[in-house]
Amino acid sequence: MKKGDILVGVAVLVLAGVLYGSGLLRPSQAGAVAVVYVDGTEVHRLPLSVNDQWRLETTQGYNEIVVEDGAVFVEEADCRDGVCVDHAPVSLEKESIVCLPHKMVIEVEGGTAGVDAVVQ
Repeated sequence: MKKGDILVGVAVLVLAGVLYGSGLLRPSQAGAVAVVYVDGTEVHRLPLSVNDQWRLETTQGYNEIVVEDGAVFVEEADCRDGVCVDHAPVSLEKESIVCLPHKMVIEVEGGTAGVDAVVQ
């Protein structure tokens, strides 16, 4: 390993520590909510600070939405592809879960913004 490689590694660790300390890389904070939309219309809000479960029923089918430990996920759905059920839990600002067959979107609002990429 060269001296430059070590310096780059240390710089990345310091940057990650600063971002985490500032809250940018932490899960959502108090006040964050999961907003559920069906066909573009808001139908429900679930605070991420309270563990809860809610069943969305539409003419296309149902989705069982769960809030647990500050994150939201779809536990069960009767859509044919199951992409929404396979999606990882979301907890950061603007993260979302989409179920196209049911025209449903869950989007996190409030709390802490996530970092998609760092550009130098």
